[in-house]
Amino acid sequence: MARRVILASIALAALTTACISPMQDFHGYTSDDVQPAEIQPGTDTRSSVLAQLGSPSTESLFDENTWYYISTQRERVAFLRPRTSQRTITAVVFDDDNQVTDVLAYDETDGQVISYASKETPTRGRELSILEQLFGNIGAVALPRTDAAPPGNPTGRR
Repeated sequence: MARRVILASIALAALTTACISPMQDFHGYTSDDVQPAEIQPGTDTRSSVLAQLGSPSTESLFDENTWYYISTQRERVAFLRPRTSQRTITAVVFDDDNQVTDVLAYDETDGQVISYASKETPTRGRELSILEQLFGNIGAVALPRTDAAPPGNPTGRR
């Protein structure tokens, strides 16, 4: 009996350790040989950056001379929401002659929290509570139609 309890305890411990260890996901840009930070301003061009790093994750919306390489590492424990453990953003800035002028590095501490407006567009009518929605039709009786056929005369002619 004690042997079964020990085996059950070991099996339970083995199963729960799988739930506790975090699973890691990698999203975005992953470098093979050259890191984005190794790009040299003044020596590299747009074509050499494209050859070394590949296509950027995104380009700037307001300035077509800025490329962004974004990578994110997230961890998830069991059924909990994923948590971003590491994020790196490298911005490569080009001039009008396609020369690299600057390489900027950002991480998750450089981000800003954007607060969205919580205003809602008002609608006509009124809000119904859950009880009004559930019990609103109880007791509603349909009234007889006045243009209906009189009883005993299915054609409706008089």
